[in-house]
Amino acid sequence: MARRGVVIGSAVAGALLVGAALRRRRRSAADDPALVPAMSTAWSERNAAVAKLAVQTGAGVAAHRAQRVFASAERRQELDERLQLRTAEQVADALGNLKGALMKIGQLASFLDDGMPEPVRQALAQLQQNAPPMSAELAAQVVEQELGGAPDAVFAEWDPEPLAAASIGQVHRAVSPDGRLLAVKVQYPGVDEAVRADLANLDLAGFGLGSLFPGLDAPSMVAELRERLTEELDYTIEAANQRAFAEWYRGHPFIRVPEVLAQFSTARVLTSELATGARFDEMEQWPQAERDLAGEAIYRFVFRSLYRFHAFNGDPHPGNYLFHGDGHVTFLDFGLVKHLTDDEVAQTYRLVRASVVDKDPVEVRRACEAVGLIARDAPIGDDRVFEFMRIFWEAVERDEVTTITAEWASQVARRYFEGRSTFGDVMAHAGMPPSMVVLQRINLGLLAILGRLEATANWRRVAAELWPEDAPPSTELGREERSWWERTHGGL
Repeated sequence: MARRGVVIGSAVAGALLVGAALRRRRRSAADDPALVPAMSTAWSERNAAVAKLAVQTGAGVAAHRAQRVFASAERRQELDERLQLRTAEQVADALGNLKGALMKIGQLASFLDDGMPEPVRQALAQLQQNAPPMSAELAAQVVEQELGGAPDAVFAEWDPEPLAAASIGQVHRAVSPDGRLLAVKVQYPGVDEAVRADLANLDLAGFGLGSLFPGLDAPSMVAELRERLTEELDYTIEAANQRAFAEWYRGHPFIRVPEVLAQFSTARVLTSELATGARFDEMEQWPQAERDLAGEAIYRFVFRSLYRFHAFNGDPHPGNYLFHGDGHVTFLDFGLVKHLTDDEVAQTYRLVRASVVDKDPVEVRRACEAVGLIARDAPIGDDRVFEFMRIFWEAVERDEVTTITAEWASQVARRYFEGRSTFGDVMAHAGMPPSMVVLQRINLGLLAILGRLEATANWRRVAAELWPEDAPPSTELGREERSWWERTHGGL
């Protein structure tokens, strides 16, 4: 069995090229002594500001946890109540006013992880993990405003204790009047206005997306980031996305998407069927055969959605999956969904086919130019571009069983950057189109998920089933999926 890493999807190339551009700019500054003080000071100030923000927002939660250790049950309840956000003003202070925006940016920024300054990465991680919960009264107030009645009047049962916390809201258990178990996501009051204001005013380009990336269309990238992040604030968009995925995968043998209940959903409240199952950290302890099936199911979900339905969920986070064994997976959270045009999907597969199936250097070069990964008419040879791209297709290029390792997932970018002197001529003309900003996240995020599972499969054969060429099933999950597809969609 070959044990090597795999970068899945053509857009990964763009992400690594971006990182290379960032590193190239840093080297250029280092080569010019006149630039070093200004750049160093700017980064130091930005790092210090973001790190200080993370410490401030996380300090209350950390102190709360420490105090709770030796407290009595009564005292713990008192401490919990003191931590809770009880007014819209508190929410705006805690989750808006830059923090809310940074939390959302952090969700998308993982594809730049290798190029981010360490203090920024640590700060973003804390900002996402240390959100205090709403009080029961405040959550009930939002439900009443949105659904026209108090939770215990709208639902047959309502659990005031949140089941889970998200970046801009929290989830409560409930029971519908007809007895269905529900998950009700309630948005923090006022956070939408706070985050929208932050996104309008925050210097995203200066946050590592503009002047540090030579050759990139920074204004278009920033516009794409703002649009995607803003969409997550409107639960009606998320509800529409989730309904679409639920319809696409209805009756699927091993992929499940909870149904949305429209009568209990608004722009700030999203109600779905309650899904139960093993969380990611629990599933990681399962036998390797089960982890392989789970990884294959997630892979199939991502690329069937991309190639067949021209959309994909852009948040491959461990918390967004529930596992049921035998490769059965429930997918959650559809706030960050990217919809692609027919042409964008065709261009993506054009690069895949040229690189993996036809192995045609001329066509690879043209495909890279078409999607904006390489500048048109750059003074580099076709063979150089093809050689550069091969690193991204190692597992799907070969018809053999491959294990995706965590080590590879965390080091693939660094491994390539170490060879910058070898491919500096290609990197000098690299770019990343705005349409691929979110696609970078799903590709690298998926790689990280599969690496944690050490998922093993013949990824070339699995991928070929999902590509437009529609290869025959290569696994038991593939045979189950093909039967479902032919039954529900009549083949291609």
